[in-house]
Amino acid sequence: MPHELTELKIKTVTKAAHTPTERLTADICVVGAGIAGLSAAVEASALGRSVVLVDALPVLGGQCVNSLIGLFCGVYGNGPEYRQLTHGIFDPMFADLGKTGDIHFNKSHTMTVSYDEVVLGRWIENLVQSLNIQVVLGASVLEVEAGEGTLRSATFATRHGLVGVTATGFVDASGDASLTWEAGLACRVPERTIWGSQQIRLENLREEFRPEHAELSARVHEKADEYGLLRRDGLAFFFPGRNTAVMNMTHVEAPLEAVPAARAQLEGRRQADRVVEFLRREFPKAFGEAKVRTYGFPGRRQTRWIAAEHQLTVDEVRTGHRFGDAVARTAWPIELHDRPEGYVWETYDSDHVHYVPLRSLLPIGTHNLVAAGRCVDGDAAALSSVRVMGPCAAMGFGAAHALDLAGTGSVQEIDHTELRTRLHANVDS
Repeated sequence: MPHELTELKIKTVTKAAHTPTERLTADICVVGAGIAGLSAAVEASALGRSVVLVDALPVLGGQCVNSLIGLFCGVYGNGPEYRQLTHGIFDPMFADLGKTGDIHFNKSHTMTVSYDEVVLGRWIENLVQSLNIQVVLGASVLEVEAGEGTLRSATFATRHGLVGVTATGFVDASGDASLTWEAGLACRVPERTIWGSQQIRLENLREEFRPEHAELSARVHEKADEYGLLRRDGLAFFFPGRNTAVMNMTHVEAPLEAVPAARAQLEGRRQADRVVEFLRREFPKAFGEAKVRTYGFPGRRQTRWIAAEHQLTVDEVRTGHRFGDAVARTAWPIELHDRPEGYVWETYDSDHVHYVPLRSLLPIGTHNLVAAGRCVDGDAAALSSVRVMGPCAAMGFGAAHALDLAGTGSVQEIDHTELRTRLHANVDS
C-alpha cells in the first residue's frame, strides 16, 4: 500500500529590504582552505584559538584537492638524503593515507608524494570537522573593515547571503591575495601572464607501457602543432598499481577578471581534450583506452600577491640565504611558467635549502594580517620556487604562530627567537 502523505505546508516569502548578515566572531579568520590555509587553521586550533575558515569554493581542500595537482612538492629535500623539510599537517596526513595505500613516494632528484585526491579531500574534511573549526564555503571577499594597519572584520558574499566575520587576526591564504586586495593594501602582479594548468585524471591506462618523461616530452614537442597543443612538454603522474594518472600538459591563462577567467577555464578543458587525443594516438599501448575520470578546477600558479615588508629575491633563493625570522624552507627548483610553450626549470644540489622569512608574509604596514601560500611576496622567479605545497603548508603553520604570539598586539613586533623555537621542525631540524 502507498504511504499516506504527511501534511507539508509551504509559505510565500520575499527578500527583506535589508538583507540580514550572518555574523561570526573568532580569534583567527583564515581566508582560503588550500594547503596553506588548512595548515594555518589547524595549527591555530591546536594553539587553543577559535577559528573561522572561509573559501570561495564550495568544498575544502583548495587546489591540492580540487585542481588535481596530484603531487605534494617541496616537502622533502634533494637526494640522496631526501630530508623532510616540512612537518606539521603532513605528518598525520602521510601516516593516515599511508595506512590505506593512498600515497606514494617518488624519488628522483628530489622526492615528491603522489596522493589520491578523493581520499585526501575526505581526510581534510574529517580533520576540520573534528576540530570544531567554523567553515564558510562558496564565499568571496566582498569588503574589509580596516584602519591604521589593523583589520577588524571582513564581509563575504555567498549564495545564502552575506556573512560577516570579526576576528583578532587574519590569514590571507586565498592564493590571489583577495583579502589583502579588498582591504585596499598594495599588491603585486606580473607584467605578463604566468600560466596555470588544466589538470585531468585519466583512468583505464596500461601502466606497464607508460612512456618515460623524456620520450613523452620529446613527442609533445614534435607533434604539438599537429594536435593544436599550446604547451610543448608533458608530465604524467601515474599512481602505482591503479592504472590512473594525473596529466599536467596544458598551459592556461589565469586572469583576475570574471568573464576572462570563465573563458580560460573552458579553453583549458579544450586543451585537455586535445591532450587526450594526442596520448591515445601517439602512445596507444599505455593510453589507447584512456578515459577522463575528472577535470580539475583550473590550476593557478602566480596571479596576484601581496607587497610585503620584504620581497624574497631570486638571489636569496639561489644562495639559500638564512633569515632570522624564517618560517618555511624548501629545496624546490625555480619553476617559472612565464611562456606558453614551456617554463624555466632551475634545480639545486643535494644539500641546498632556501627559506621564506616572516617579513615576506606581512603586508606593508599591517599589524594583524599574515599571508600564507602562493600570495606571499617574492620576485617572480623566487615566488615560483616557494609556491608549491611543502613551503605553503609551512607558511600557514608559521602564520598561526605569528598571530598567536602577537595576541592583540602587532605581528611586526613579535619575538623572532620565540617564533623560531616554535617553528624548529620546519626551519632548523
